Amino acid sequence: MTEATTIFHPAGERGHQDHGWLNTYHSFSFASWHNPRKMHFGALRVLNDDTIAGGMGFGRHPHDNMEIITIVMEGELEHKDSMGNSGVIRPNEVQVMSAGTGITHSEFNHNPDTHCTLFQLWVFPNRRNVTPRYDQHTFSPSERMDQFQMLVSPMDTEDPGMKIYQEAWIYRANLAAGNTLTHKLHSEDHGAYILNVSGAFSVQERELAHRDAIGIAHADTIIMNASQDSDILVIEVPLEV
Repeated sequence: MTEATTIFHPAGERGHQDHGWLNTYHSFSFASWHNPRKMHFGALRVLNDDTIAGGMGFGRHPHDNMEIITIVMEGELEHKDSMGNSGVIRPNEVQVMSAGTGITHSEFNHNPDTHCTLFQLWVFPNRRNVTPRYDQHTFSPSERMDQFQMLVSPMDTEDPGMKIYQEAWIYRANLAAGNTLTHKLHSEDHGAYILNVSGAFSVQERELAHRDAIGIAHADTIIMNASQDSDILVIEVPLEV
């Protein structure tokens, strides 16, 4: 097995744009922010940390051949798309879209007076030009206490979680201070990108503060130890795309 490697992405080195209505941080090159050292991590192309002002949002815009995952943390996000889906995504809910041959959609803060915060991930698909699809699901916070809650899994598996067209798994965990979690990768050809949503914990003895992230490649297992109560996002993806 190839020797494990890590790459550390401090929160303060993310791309940042404040448009007034949108305050956004980019883990990887996006829009006008370009960093040739941060184009993607394997099949993970985008990880944006967005705060949308009350009543504001993204007008109708297109996507194709991308798996798009939206995790709402605070507030409510209103969604409409060309597939006929419309509704509101709330905390503890996750939305998945397979853009496939092409979709258009809009995303707005449903509330006029309070902000909405969310993470949006784009994952390169392993099948192109599929029929677009949409899914939305509520996940119980009690099912991620000191354990991994699988939010997303590959289309061709019987694993729980919402399905995407890629050999990728996305997990969330709320790890109490003093506790440990171990994640075993599905393949030696995969890597894991781990984001500290909140709290403080170590990954392979590297300390991660608020919004820090680490990418780990070619590891068999990954160990996380919490020094504070922590909210953790783990994204396992193929390293080659």
